[in-house]
Amino acid sequence: MADVNLLKEQTKEFLLDRYGIAGSAQSDIVSLDFYISDKTHDFISTVYEPSLCIILQGAKAIGFGDEMYGYDEQTYALASTHVPLNVSLTDASKEKPYISLCIKFSLDEVYEVLKGVDVKEQSLQKSEKGIFFGELTDEILEPVSRFVWLLEKPKDKVKFLSDLAKKEILYMLATNDKSGYFLSKFAMQGSVSNKISKAVAKIKNEFSQKLNMKDVARECDMSESSLYHNFKIVTSLSPVAFQKKIRLEEAKNLLVNKNIGVAQAAFDVGYESASQFSREYARMFGMPPKIHSEILRSGVAS
Repeated sequence: MADVNLLKEQTKEFLLDRYGIAGSAQSDIVSLDFYISDKTHDFISTVYEPSLCIILQGAKAIGFGDEMYGYDEQTYALASTHVPLNVSLTDASKEKPYISLCIKFSLDEVYEVLKGVDVKEQSLQKSEKGIFFGELTDEILEPVSRFVWLLEKPKDKVKFLSDLAKKEILYMLATNDKSGYFLSKFAMQGSVSNKISKAVAKIKNEFSQKLNMKDVARECDMSESSLYHNFKIVTSLSPVAFQKKIRLEEAKNLLVNKNIGVAQAAFDVGYESASQFSREYARMFGMPPKIHSEILRSGVAS
């Protein structure tokens, strides 16, 4: 095995040289994102995609419902579906910037890997919360670092090589007792957690439409009461509250990146009342949408 500590230091330097203090950065590898900052920040609302997230330098606190987790260089976070979280950056400075990366994946990719792994038998009827924290071992960090360094390869080779590298990373996670158990609960067809992940995907993809829980429950082959109960276990929110959060997050992105008006953003994400939208936006983000979007565009917050 390579000298993982040296590889980690080289990877941090590589990312700082390539991206600088960039905040959020999308790489040339579609499934790979970075976040680099020299400033701490208080809790902000966000939604994690299905992904493996690793901190190379610094620390953050993550709130999932009423639960709070510390998360640093010795820990990785694994999201199995779109998970609403509150995140605070607790350790970042000009001398030691916060550096993290996220590798996005689909449950179909996980399932393909699991087919080649001896998964322990488990109950398919018990749901799990959609976020998992595990110890960051050399077995995971080494292939992750190599995955990042694929950015140095010619672009015509990156897609093929990154797909192989991601499969190796998922294999390492799948063959670990704890993370493998977590992933299999969501990837195995027929499990309650897998059904909930499908409900999450449907609500997220159709966030601007009126939510019909009977249709969602029928498509997931669940009763409405079971859907409500297990949805909250996985996401910490009810389906209605989850849709609201997705709508407001999408509206924030529209206001910042498309530079459209508040009323237009409200209607685009499914609100019929701009005033109701503004009230709910301020409740979630702590300030009115117009002021918040101006601050975000100026780079003061993220």
